Amino acid sequence: MRRVLYPGSFDPMTNGHLDLVERASKLFDEVIVGVAVNRTKDVLFSLEERAEIIKECTSHMMNVQVKAFDGLLVDAIVNYKVNAILRGLRAFSDFEYELQMALMNRSLNEECETIFMMPTPLNSFVSSSIIKETALLGGDYSKYVPEAVSAALAKRIKGIKNND
Repeated sequence: MRRVLYPGSFDPMTNGHLDLVERASKLFDEVIVGVAVNRTKDVLFSLEERAEIIKECTSHMMNVQVKAFDGLLVDAIVNYKVNAILRGLRAFSDFEYELQMALMNRSLNEECETIFMMPTPLNSFVSSSIIKETALLGGDYSKYVPEAVSAALAKRIKGIKNND
């Protein structure tokens, strides 16, 4: 069985993320979306909330699983018995960072392969950070995220504004 792990913080998942999952689900027997802890990012949603939202977004794909994890990616690939890591590349700046990460992962585990996929043009500029900023500033982000994410973001932003 050919399995791929698509790791990320996914705070929140965007249409670009979902597009990669859908495309990977046609190439692999199983896609595991690995919702990761990233201690360098401020998150809007807890690890558990992100995993649940992504499960809702990917429920139409029978060969996709969502798993939350904390720790090294190379440990996750062993634990989940995956053949490769999937990463998206939107711009050359993404490539520089992702290449460093792929090389580091490979140095930690020589079995660790990384596969890069490009987004569709509609999603090439969308990032979770841009979505969060747009949402917090009152902009319309709905066309850049799955419906479940849009609803969760609207609820979270309303809660934040009510606490101000």
